[in-house]
Amino acid sequence: MPNYAVLIAAAGQSSRFNDPGYKKPFIKLQQKPVWLHSVEKFQKRSDVKQVIIVVAPDDEEEFMTKFGANVAVLGLDVALGGEERTDSVRNGLQKIKEEIDLVAVHDAARPCVSEDDIDSVFQAAEQKGAATLAIPVTSTLKRVDGDRQIEETVDRSMLWQSQTPQVFRKQILLDAFGELGNQRPTDEAQLVEMTGGQVTVVPGSPLNIKITTRADLRLAAACLDAAPKPKFDAPLHPFADDNLFR
Repeated sequence: MPNYAVLIAAAGQSSRFNDPGYKKPFIKLQQKPVWLHSVEKFQKRSDVKQVIIVVAPDDEEEFMTKFGANVAVLGLDVALGGEERTDSVRNGLQKIKEEIDLVAVHDAARPCVSEDDIDSVFQAAEQKGAATLAIPVTSTLKRVDGDRQIEETVDRSMLWQSQTPQVFRKQILLDAFGELGNQRPTDEAQLVEMTGGQVTVVPGSPLNIKITTRADLRLAAACLDAAPKPKFDAPLHPFADDNLFR
């Protein structure tokens, strides 16, 4: 069985969350911070040997004050993010243990990913070297001009919406970062594409939503209610119910 490390990306600015007092990975969802729901999906797996959460430098002190007990009990590593996602993931990779074979990158703001989908994308990465969860685009897509006038309807038959986790053999990801230069891909799958690699798409679930706005919290809560109960329940800091990470 190969050994996995999981990078939980929680260093974004949450600008679209539109709440100056909260960042979306740290807000409470069903009595736990969003990031902890995401960590739990991987922490219980026997093939996951390391979990690293990447937080913004400005958040580090408060994150450790509020959630340091969780970090210690779960044996997590903490890395500091950079200006952009690529910088944050690169920083997280610096903490990867030598014995790790594959690396999964998962958004802290996707707390509803299922165990079955994780199994599927892990298996695909083991076989192909690089894989990502994604769902086919089902809505009609329009290309518009600067005045929001429709220019054309885009063929959606070959379009998929990327999700996380995105999973790679460790060396593939390290080599891709080594060749990146000044380019700034929006996710790790694009990084591997840009440096000449191939990434396999694994069908995911529409329930694996990314929390972007406060309204998404209600949808995420409904998705968690509908999901099978986890076999493992991560302990919370004794004051975590009251800490909404302001």
